[in-house]
Amino acid sequence: MSAPAPSTLAIVDAEPLPRQEEVLTDAALAFVAELHRRFTPRRDELLARRAERRAEIARTSTLDFLPETAAIRADDSWKVAPAPAALNDRRVEITGPTDRKMTINALNSGAKVWLADFEDASAPTWENVVLGQLNLAAAYTRTIDFTDERTGKSYALRPDAELATVVMRPRGWHLDERHLQVDGRPVPGALVDFGLYFFHNAQRLLDLGKGPYFYLPKTESHLEARLWNEVFVFAQDYVGIPQGTVRATVLIETITAAYEMEEILYELRDHASGLNAGRWDYLFSIVKNFRDGGAKFVLPDRNAVTMTAPFMRAYTELLVRTCHKRGAHAIGGMAAFIPSRRDAEVNKVAFEKVRADKDREAGDGFDGSWVAHPDLVPIAMESFDKVLGDKPNQKDRLREDVDVKAADLIAIDSLDAKPTYAGLVNAVQVGIRYIEAWLRGLGAVAIFNLMEDAATAEISRSQIWQWINAEVVLDNGEQVTADLACKVAAEELANIRAEIGDEAFAAGNWQQAHDLLLTVSLDEDYADFLTLPAYEQLKG
Repeated sequence: MSAPAPSTLAIVDAEPLPRQEEVLTDAALAFVAELHRRFTPRRDELLARRAERRAEIARTSTLDFLPETAAIRADDSWKVAPAPAALNDRRVEITGPTDRKMTINALNSGAKVWLADFEDASAPTWENVVLGQLNLAAAYTRTIDFTDERTGKSYALRPDAELATVVMRPRGWHLDERHLQVDGRPVPGALVDFGLYFFHNAQRLLDLGKGPYFYLPKTESHLEARLWNEVFVFAQDYVGIPQGTVRATVLIETITAAYEMEEILYELRDHASGLNAGRWDYLFSIVKNFRDGGAKFVLPDRNAVTMTAPFMRAYTELLVRTCHKRGAHAIGGMAAFIPSRRDAEVNKVAFEKVRADKDREAGDGFDGSWVAHPDLVPIAMESFDKVLGDKPNQKDRLREDVDVKAADLIAIDSLDAKPTYAGLVNAVQVGIRYIEAWLRGLGAVAIFNLMEDAATAEISRSQIWQWINAEVVLDNGEQVTADLACKVAAEELANIRAEIGDEAFAAGNWQQAHDLLLTVSLDEDYADFLTLPAYEQLKG
């Protein structure tokens, strides 16, 4: 198909970056402009529909499988397209942002897949958006290298056959990219990230025996998956590659999407690769949607809500059952531990927890799982190797024993755990420390030996908000109030200053991060996403 005449796509408020002309070509910008004109109006309608659905949940305090799509769920004949060879074995996937060092380390990690993240692990500075695209293109042409100025250590790619397959994650539908405008409107970040990556790399990846593969975040309904499918169909025709070349794995990280897993796969069936179970965003979504549902929807400390909690187990088992029924991969959750170079005992305990978690996922029928650090790849690999052996996946395990009812997914009060004062302190600590780094342009941040991303900050501020508004009484007898949250936040700010010193404190964004966390935690009107007000404060 011949490309339409180039459209004007203005770059606003962005200082020129080194080599940006390699990414922001006229042809690529024309493609992004065309995506925007065709698909942003429907994106806007679907965002409005999210608000309507949230209002309905507030009225009813319940969710159910959709009656209008019952025929899709009842029809056993349809399956998603077979996995391409490069995505057939996904037993271990590593996640991380697209800076040069991470790009090389992730590709070299020994994992089968790298989730190259433009979303929650990347603060959307213009530099991160553009240079991330440059780094991925350079990886595919093998022109990428990196030397650490601090240590002098050099990094280079291993042979092609040893590299992980890239699955790229664009931003969610709700975020706009302020630096790119069409017809006076900012382009959705999802279309910027997808468009630039697809335009430059789709054919290049096919030539390498792989393809343009994507993770789709923050999906709330099958209608949003349908929109992505329409984007894929148009994009493949636009650049002249076969339909069905794109493959998408959808993160089931919202409570509403958990009730539409089969429909999501159905809408994407020619392009679907699988579904993923992501914990923190899923819990954040439960709080967001049921925040005024009373005591039975109050979550305990985030670290008390493991994947073995009854309502989380219902979600993960339904995901495996759904994926395998339809021939798709089921990908498990994140092992976020960051190994310590100084404390072998901490590592030993953490590695055992990681091993137990991955053993459980492999035993439940998942085809693969996520890790945040290369040192965890062998541990996760061992868990899946024990179950899979030489098989690339276990999609033949249909899990027909699983029978999840609608109420099981929102049985939050089935978990025998309560909010604690230590949990409140941890939410404040992690929230401030993460937001401060995000405001400096870092999206993946090591905090207390865990790799945290934006989903962590979302569940942290959501729990503070929920506990205040539900008038939760903690284990020490104190009721959570705005005053208590402010007191804990002030103490944490003082602790950080003492920990890092006055000079480093002054050089950071600590007061700004403290203020932003309290704003989104205390406002009567709950912000749909922390990253929306945070983006207004992000420089670059």
